[in-house]
Amino acid sequence: MSKKRFKVLLIIEQCNPNASSDPLTGFKLFQEINKHVEVTLVTRDFVKKGLERHGYNNNVVYISESYHAKTYRNFVKRTILSKLKNEAIRRALGAALNYPYYADFSHQVYQKFKIPLIRGDYDIVHSITPMNTRYPVKIVEACKHTPFILGPVNGGVPYPEWFEEIAMKKYLNLSFLQDLAKFIIPGYLETYKQADKILVASSYTLNKLQSFFKFKENKMCLLVENGVSNDFFINYSKPQKTEKVKLLFVGRLIAFKCPDILIESISRLNKAIKNKIQLTIVGDGQERSNLEKRVQVLKLSDMIQFVGKIPQKETLNYYRQADVFCFPSIRESGGTVVLEAMACGLPCIIANTGGISEYVTEEAGFKIEPISREYLTQELTNKIEILIENEELRKRMSTKAIDRAREFEWGRKGHKIIEIYEEVLA
Repeated sequence: MSKKRFKVLLIIEQCNPNASSDPLTGFKLFQEINKHVEVTLVTRDFVKKGLERHGYNNNVVYISESYHAKTYRNFVKRTILSKLKNEAIRRALGAALNYPYYADFSHQVYQKFKIPLIRGDYDIVHSITPMNTRYPVKIVEACKHTPFILGPVNGGVPYPEWFEEIAMKKYLNLSFLQDLAKFIIPGYLETYKQADKILVASSYTLNKLQSFFKFKENKMCLLVENGVSNDFFINYSKPQKTEKVKLLFVGRLIAFKCPDILIESISRLNKAIKNKIQLTIVGDGQERSNLEKRVQVLKLSDMIQFVGKIPQKETLNYYRQADVFCFPSIRESGGTVVLEAMACGLPCIIANTGGISEYVTEEAGFKIEPISREYLTQELTNKIEILIENEELRKRMSTKAIDRAREFEWGRKGHKIIEIYEEVLA
């Protein structure tokens, strides 16, 4: 594969090496794509310092937010979102209310690049973020003779019917807003219909888009947006075997991540198993205080440790010291922590939902159907017991978890995207 063979206009609204979630994923994909083709990156101006610190000083076009967009963003943040204590509602509503702010960025990109595209200055236009399925990309209007690639797009994963955190649970999905967006947001339908290729990050989202648009079979392809760095695969000396089997949870301590279910599952283990384990919970969130109180009530303080939110490098140390990863989250579009745990050789016990179900195979861990709260809790207890009692199974799953995680290494994902570019150009 020869380097710098063709020119790509890469649109990543927030390409931020110092962030998490979509902005960090966008940066990782940009890094890999940039190794193989000639990239012009278009992103927000507030990520400039972060990109420059990583050596990206050339071929980056920064878009400044307009006065009206900034005013709107501040209004939404200070008067609406700041008053919502529930993170699930805040995140869902924030995604919907963010559209006008994003639309300003999208319009500026169109104004700046429509003439270069008409001139034929680029071979491909690829819009990566935002990754949710609700936003159109205005630049597609100028891609009359230039292939346009969208994604990986993701989102819309529903909560299980039993999720009772709030009586208004059905509104947390905001599925009605997502469906309405297809008809009322200018350019939404055109973005998907005119795209030459749509990369989709989960089977759930792919099936949902296919049921709505009825695309030809080769219009979309599955490409999980998350990846894992080579740092997680570097050989290291495992800590000496201890008397305890170390369980690990990494994630925000909020209701739908279900750390409370994990704690309840631990409480149901028989005394002999309890004496063999130690659970470490890495992360912070609005539920932490309630979780700590629950641990005290269940008299599990000796075996459950909360360490709070820590830097990524320190998280890697916790992965490497652990034996089993427990993550019963019931709503995950991506779930990078599962990939990271697998890369460090941890068998994973997860709820079979969203993006994380794409990662874990039967050889690398257990996937539990989130049929009900009780079923998820009891099955989590059962799977933990199996892995505690069967050291050979843990070892086999550990090896298979590493093998599976290698398929999502960032370099491999970069090569896959270049193959898609070549396929579209051909």
